[in-house]
Amino acid sequence: MRHVRYSVAMSLDGYIADPQGGYDWIIIDPGFDFDAMFKGYDAVLMGRKSYNAAKQHGGYGMPDKKAYVFSKTLQQADCPDATLSDDPRKTVTELKKMKGKDIWLFGGGELFRSLLALRLVDEIEVAVIPVLLGAGLAMLPSPGATAKLVLTKHKLFRKTGTLLLNYDVKYARTSRHGNLGGSA
Repeated sequence: MRHVRYSVAMSLDGYIADPQGGYDWIIIDPGFDFDAMFKGYDAVLMGRKSYNAAKQHGGYGMPDKKAYVFSKTLQQADCPDATLSDDPRKTVTELKKMKGKDIWLFGGGELFRSLLALRLVDEIEVAVIPVLLGAGLAMLPSPGATAKLVLTKHKLFRKTGTLLLNYDVKYARTSRHGNLGGSA
């Protein structure tokens, strides 16, 4: 089964965008292999805000990847280069069952929060950028779902001080009485 991987850059204080939605604070380390990362995906998931921001900057930069946009307000005509869905549970569950490469959860924290609550995120890859923003868009906006993470890989990029952390997601299970139990 394909995995949904949330791959994102984050400030040391937990933000994925500054208060104006900007990301010019993200340092691109010359040692990071974007080509290898992109080869692991054949589909991209985006929320409305991330899709609109990507369009303003010339697209999401991966024309060979099938894009899925989740929105309750956009129409399919607004997303001619993507498949529009208002049902993330159904769409992502079906995508995960299809043959193919992993699925990149791109951009915003709101779609991440929704898919995490639906237990549809399998892996989290965070590039921790050595900067403090003080405010902005949180990686996991409140209220967020509870999920334990298991570190699977890490790499320090010494030139920029960026730390890449890879985790598998282990969801807390709910008992018959609604209390959180151990990991699933």
